[in-house]
Amino acid sequence: MVFPVEVNVVATAGAARAGVATTARGSYMTPTFMPVGTRGAVKYLDTHDYQDLGAQIVLGNTYHLMLRPGADVIAHFGGLGKFAAWEGLTLTDSGGFQVFSLDPKVDDDGVTFRSVYDGSKHRFTPEIAVHVQEQIGADIQMVLDVCPPLPSAPEVIRQAVERTSAWAERARAAHQRLDQSLFGIVQGGVSTAMRAESAQRTVALNFDGYGIGGLSVGETRDEMLPAIEAAVTELPSNRPRYLMGVGDPASLVEAVARGVDQFDCVMQTRLGRHGTALTSAGRWQVKASANALSDDPIDPLCKCQVCATHSRGYLRHLFQSKEPTASRLLSIHNLKWTIDLVDSMRDAILQGSFEGLRSEILDVWA
Repeated sequence: MVFPVEVNVVATAGAARAGVATTARGSYMTPTFMPVGTRGAVKYLDTHDYQDLGAQIVLGNTYHLMLRPGADVIAHFGGLGKFAAWEGLTLTDSGGFQVFSLDPKVDDDGVTFRSVYDGSKHRFTPEIAVHVQEQIGADIQMVLDVCPPLPSAPEVIRQAVERTSAWAERARAAHQRLDQSLFGIVQGGVSTAMRAESAQRTVALNFDGYGIGGLSVGETRDEMLPAIEAAVTELPSNRPRYLMGVGDPASLVEAVARGVDQFDCVMQTRLGRHGTALTSAGRWQVKASANALSDDPIDPLCKCQVCATHSRGYLRHLFQSKEPTASRLLSIHNLKWTIDLVDSMRDAILQGSFEGLRSEILDVWA
């Protein structure tokens, strides 16, 4: 039988929970934030950085990796972790979000799309998505789902729920690797009724874990949170709950408060590459002229190597000079800051102080 991802919940604060999730190859503490290495690497970083950041799981994207270098190439090297020389855990998104952002041709059987690299035509079905991810060999793979933008008409959301459910059943039947876990995905837009229904139908297939997809794609946070709660209410307590593609501090703490276990987002590195840092006082713009003579760190409360080493003035100089090191340093800071923020939520749950931390975060970020 396939080894399920079991979650041992060790403490709770309302619906918020701290636990340990165990996979076939290792365990990770929850809640946790997972950096996104779309093409097999987090931009400007390497696997030594991942360890220094305290990352437990790093993501790869099936859509990009199947196109370049190809799933067969990664399989030749022994899977994504060995290919990247990363000893931690790995997870691959099916690439559904990327595929559907390219205006593909979708039918009940699957999706046809063109490569962003050379325009070549490709076909993706639930079975192909499973097979490709088995070749890539991440510890956790995600099913192919339908991710509609928001807002969308109710009939569009309904079709996404139906196709996601049908595709999930096919993916479950196609999955063969005993050492690789498979997560189902809940859709339903911002409809609490459709979110609950999609969660129930996905749970009935008995996946190893559950992603909550199709959020942070155009809706407000006030619309997103009830949808998360409606889904989580229907998910089993002994399996991971993964909110896909959400990473702003307010949404992170509010999702943890509703029982979510793990997160990923490209926001941290995207902001870093463009000169914005996340701090305990809010967003900080590195290019501001007020930083020119500042010898302060980005955030005096941050424990990252960037804040321990470099001044605001130096970082501003790097960005003004268009030095690539600037993007690397701010990306490292933003990822470490976010990973530590989610770790602090875990500590607060364990210590019985989560609501106080939640209020502090929302005071700055809501």
